[in-house]
Amino acid sequence: MFQLSDDQRDLVAMVRDFATSALAPHAVEWDQTKHFPIDVLEEAGRLGMGGIYVKEDVGGSGLTRSDAAHIFEELAKGDPTIAAYISIHNMVAWMIDSFGNTDQRKKWVPSLAAMTSLGSYCLTEPDAGSDAGALRTKAVRDGDDYVLNGVKQFISGAGSSSVYVVMARTSDTGNQGISAIVVPAETPGLSFGPNEKKMGWNAMPTAQVIFDNVRVPVGNLLGAEGDGFGIAMKGLNGGRINMGACSLGGAQWALDQTVAYLKERKAFGKPLIDQQALLFELADMDTELETARTMIWRAADALDRGAPDRVKLCAMAKRVATDAGFSVANRAIQLHGGYGYLSEYGVEKVVRDLRVHQILEGSNEIMRLIIGRTLADAH
Repeated sequence: MFQLSDDQRDLVAMVRDFATSALAPHAVEWDQTKHFPIDVLEEAGRLGMGGIYVKEDVGGSGLTRSDAAHIFEELAKGDPTIAAYISIHNMVAWMIDSFGNTDQRKKWVPSLAAMTSLGSYCLTEPDAGSDAGALRTKAVRDGDDYVLNGVKQFISGAGSSSVYVVMARTSDTGNQGISAIVVPAETPGLSFGPNEKKMGWNAMPTAQVIFDNVRVPVGNLLGAEGDGFGIAMKGLNGGRINMGACSLGGAQWALDQTVAYLKERKAFGKPLIDQQALLFELADMDTELETARTMIWRAADALDRGAPDRVKLCAMAKRVATDAGFSVANRAIQLHGGYGYLSEYGVEKVVRDLRVHQILEGSNEIMRLIIGRTLADAH
């Protein structure tokens, strides 16, 4: 688990080259101009990053969740925002690949895997965040169609994506009444709110997705009616690992920048790196990231194996890695002094980007709830 195979080393090197050349040089500019680099995402798709754990018969890369953890850490070293969107896109492609029938997989997955089409995942609503089972968007059966009405909130890629996987209520039976339905972007009645003004993640559009008598064929249902909540939760397990890995990547980049800065910056007659107090701080930061990385790898391995404790481990890893990532990046600003507060150094952007990782894919408070309930149920 803790030693990369030769194939994984080659994979990491390929992703690192892409992140270093295609993402990192533009990250600050994209953040400032709120530019969503669709052309760069297509380039990622050509390298196999649009369907990382999608089956190869529909254009996927057929890799593991452990492979994905390495991929997302490297992507986030280039730009945490774009890395995070690629994770969300992969969740959409994986859901259709895993729960769709043959026709659905062949219709939608190849272009998603190539990233010539982009995907968005629509679960959260204005009044249903952590309590996902309280969602109110409805899908009413009308002959051979579903008619959708409702609003989804904080949807990444909204307005740019071609495919929306929507969790909608097909019956009033709590979690068992939620179904997963694919809605193509061109469907009449589908519209989008304005791009939200956010603390971070500025290179990715985030907006409401609005359904006003949106009519799609019953054939767009993934699995059976009532399967949606289970599909959503399974998707979030992997998403939590990915977001943790993105936090690691962003924070590792900030730590690496900090070490270089402290070697170069002189104060009191010597480089700052020679100050023992600062070395201790670097040691703590490095240790926290390695601890979190170990948790991410263990959770990814558990998910790959279908281990009975995979849900708990994914929650633990997400909480530990996103907390550590934000903390390390925030301390990197402090160690840069006033320069860390300037946008041109890129460190303050990473802090803004990583902050939301503690909220999405299940807030870290919900992660603690999952862990605690698992512990209580075991005794």
